[in-house]
Parts: sequence; structure tokens; C-alpha cells
Amino acid sequence: MKADLFSYPTPFTPPTTEEDELSVLRLIRSRRVGPATFHRMIREHGTAQAALAALPEVARAAGVADYQTCPEGVALAEIKAGRRAGAQLICYGTQAYPHDLAGIDDAPPVLWALGRIELLHSPMVAMVGARNASSLGLRMARRLAEGLGEAGITVVSGLARGIDTAAHQAALPTGTIAVQAGGIEVIYPQENAKLAAQIGEQGLRLSENPPGTQPQARHFPQRNRIISGLSSGVVVVEAATKSGSLITARDALDQGREVMAVPGHPMDGRAGGCNLLIRDGAILVRGSEDVLAALQAVTEPPAPVAIPSPATSPERDALNAPPSPHRLEDRITGCLTPSPVAEDQVIRDLGIDAAQFSRAIVVLEIEGHVTRHPGGLISLPM
Repeated sequence: MKADLFSYPTPFTPPTTEEDELSVLRLIRSRRVGPATFHRMIREHGTAQAALAALPEVARAAGVADYQTCPEGVALAEIKAGRRAGAQLICYGTQAYPHDLAGIDDAPPVLWALGRIELLHSPMVAMVGARNASSLGLRMARRLAEGLGEAGITVVSGLARGIDTAAHQAALPTGTIAVQAGGIEVIYPQENAKLAAQIGEQGLRLSENPPGTQPQARHFPQRNRIISGLSSGVVVVEAATKSGSLITARDALDQGREVMAVPGHPMDGRAGGCNLLIRDGAILVRGSEDVLAALQAVTEPPAPVAIPSPATSPERDALNAPPSPHRLEDRITGCLTPSPVAEDQVIRDLGIDAAQFSRAIVVLEIEGHVTRHPGGLISLPM
């Protein structure tokens, strides 16, 4: 983290008025201006107004003719849409902006926030993991989130299905932040609409994109850097070796955050990424006590952790993935791992009728897709 977040060659003047906010918004929404260019322009010119004035000449020198900055009307329309959604605009450099996030190199210049703004100034830990999470993984995510919440930690995640959903739900009573890939009022996946509404009332939702933005593949890695940037550490609960959660872990490492992971069965593909992280130096997590101890024990930079590079684009795969299986047998096997789990727990996790479950489990056992163990336990075959 930088020693002085706002040390610029030209003294940085934080936005304090609506006119300042409008200039900040116009600058970041201007064509070819991303977070890195935004911060460079501010370093060189001191204010968003001055940077806006200089931007056409900078573009001309770069070979871009007839460059126009974001029109004032476009920025005003965005502000109106955000307020209509009930959200508040938070600009980089203001008191409301989260301190830890301000320290990353590509900190988002603006954030749309809906809910309890004060959570941005509480201790935060991120929790990420598989969308097709196992029953054990979901239980672990809930247990971790509850334990961290009881310790006064706000749980940050990405509102995705699976581990993200379980973590948000468990942390609702104590505080949770959902970082969205699309606009603040655009919920993805739609199945989490009810959860998103609850977070907007009891927790906090954040987005750096304009209201109305539909999430695209490129938005998810951008969202991930905010999840890790807000937090003191990132806990990966379940992740395959090509999981998008590893992108968040890599961001955390680059940002100087703690990287932690829950170990899993070696034969469960959903645990492959976590096991690799632990092998390469991530802190092994058995419960919330391990997370709290790791954060308290940080007195020097963490040892390097090698983050496996996904061979494909998992975030793009997430958008283009086929819908979740609807066949009951597929739903049952989808939440199992080679580690035995109680049949009653699977029934509760899936929210299904016990009689339906019994019929399906007989079919699965005959087909050799599940193994039954003494004590009412089942698992995937070894």
C-alpha cells in the first residue's frame, strides 16, 4: 500500500461540491479513460476540472482527432438514474471512500453505493468460491461468514450463485457488502434478486459502472479487484484450478492482502484451486478462528503465493455457462463430494421433499453415481 495515497506532483484537490463530483464522473466516463488514465490525469493536473480541460489536447497529441469529453448531460443523466435507484455516488478522495480500496493502483474513481455506507469503514474480509458449490462447501461458507460476522468483520463477496450467495446470506445480520459487475440496479444472476434487495436494506451493494449497465465478461475481473481491494484478506472456500476465484486471489496478492483457502478432498475438482493455493503458501483455513488469527498475526508482508493461471477465461465462461441442471438427480450429485455428508443435510440444502430425495437416491445408487455409507451418509464414488 502506498505511504501517502494522495501525494501528487500537482496537489490533489478532493471533490467537495456537486460540480466537483460531476467533473469526476465526466472524466472517468470519457472515451478511452479508465482508472489508470484517470489517476494519471489527476496526478498531472490536480483536479478533475483541470484534467477535463486538458484531455482533448492529450488525446490530440496521442493521435486521436476531434476528441470530445463526456458531455455534461450524460453525466447528469447517470447521477439522476443512480439517485432514482436509491444509490449514492462516492468519489475517490472523499471521506466516504473506503481507505483500503483507495490504496490500490487502479482504484475505481467512482462507486455507486446502495445501503449502509458506514460498512465501508468497518474491518472487511472477502469470501469467494465456486458457483456450483458442494453441500459441504456451502456449509463451510455459512459457518465462516457467521463466525467472522460475530467477530465484527464485514463479509465482502460478488453476489454470484454458490459460495457468494451462502456467505452473503449468513452475514446479513452482521454486515455484508456485495460488489456487482453490472449497474447498481442490475442484478446478476436474477435468481439472487431477493438476496440483493435484502443486502440493499441490511448491508451494502457497490458498483463502479453506470446504472443500467448489463454485466459483460470484462466486468467480472474488474469487479474482483474491488472485492479484494476492500478487504484485509481473501478466503477461497471452493475453487477449481480454472476458477475465477483464483483471479480474485491473484488480485489480493498483488494488493498485499492475505490469501487464505479452505482445503478440500483431492478427488473433488472443486477443491483443486484451493489445494494449489495452500500448497503454494496460502493460509489453510479450518474455521473463522484461523482467519482472525491470520489477520492479527500480520506484522510483515506475506510470503509469495503462486496463483495458478486459468487456461481459459472463467468469467466469460460464467456468463455463457449453461443453466443449472433441473433434473433432481443432477442437483443431488452437484452438491456432493467424495467426502460423506448426511442425507438430511442434502435435503435441507436443496429444499426438496424427503420422499422425492429417497426415490432419486435409489436411482443414483443403482447407476453407481453415489455411494451410501453407514449412519445415513452419502458421497460421490471414490
